[in-house]
Amino acid sequence: MRLVLEKRNEKSKKMQILVPIFSLIISALLGAIVLLLTNANPIKTYATIIHGAFGSPTKIQYTLVKMLPLLMCGLSVGIAFRLKFWNIGAEGQYVMGVIGITWVMQFWTWLPPILVLPIALIMSFAFGGLWGGIPGALKAHWKVDETLVTLMMNYIAIGIAEYLYINAWKAPKGNMGTVKYPEYAWIGKMWGKVHYGIFIALILVAVLYFLLYKTRWGFELNMIGKNSEAARCQGVSIKRNIILAMILSGGIAGLGGGINSAAVTHCLTKGVDSGYGFTGILIAWMSNLNPILSIFISLFLAALQTGSDALQITMKLPSSMSEVLQGLILLPLLAGNIFIDHRLRIVEKKSTEALEE
Repeated sequence: MRLVLEKRNEKSKKMQILVPIFSLIISALLGAIVLLLTNANPIKTYATIIHGAFGSPTKIQYTLVKMLPLLMCGLSVGIAFRLKFWNIGAEGQYVMGVIGITWVMQFWTWLPPILVLPIALIMSFAFGGLWGGIPGALKAHWKVDETLVTLMMNYIAIGIAEYLYINAWKAPKGNMGTVKYPEYAWIGKMWGKVHYGIFIALILVAVLYFLLYKTRWGFELNMIGKNSEAARCQGVSIKRNIILAMILSGGIAGLGGGINSAAVTHCLTKGVDSGYGFTGILIAWMSNLNPILSIFISLFLAALQTGSDALQITMKLPSSMSEVLQGLILLPLLAGNIFIDHRLRIVEKKSTEALEE
């Protein structure tokens, strides 16, 4: 007898519920073992993380603010992944979005004040869309490997941003960073630190859900991802869909950068490459590319990040411990996803040998 991993005919709805539950239990046990080895109390540590993320209105606000760029990048990556286009470049597309909005805020002073923010956000989408469209076009027309191109373009975008805030666009008599955006073009606050940009993200979730699940275009993307040759035989344009999907994917990540910049940082400065794009890859996988589920996964990861920051202050644990615990939580969740599309089956050794003969 031996165990065989067999692909399911369709995703298991039962496993979509059970896998996250059991994965979290395994994650908690693994984390507890690591904490015990460092003489830390696991129960107290987990309680500290939860309290650090949701222990007060202010902490909840920080968690929600952290959630928004994560959600935008998760939505961005999820669109590309539907095509089996491995977009590892959401980080760079996010950074380009911040560059786009900063360009408008700093130099388009001739615009009427009421138009500055809308046009700046459109430009952040356009810059991110351009940065996503380039690898999309390379893949569509010349079969250039998208993983390498999107990954390397992250560092190009980060390098451009560093040059701008350190040199070309640096604020006079200021630290590393551009001139602050005009206050009339900031995204306002609705509850403490929580800003109105969250409504843009939620509207986008609803629009994407409709596009991906209720329209012909969404059906075509899904068809290409499952079997591109079959899609081509059905008259679906592979090249057009790849380019359009990557423009939209990059544009959403760029818009995420624009929203966060207009609402939180109010300038282009050091730290713009905060890892949101790379975390967006995890969100896309863990949510099974579902825009609505991405909301909850983004909130979970945001809470994990903000809650883990409290470990250094309250528990006196090293900063690396929060990263270790995050990894131990994420790895079982990601590994467990294989059982949504596959199942373990026991195969009799004799019967397989007879079939081979």
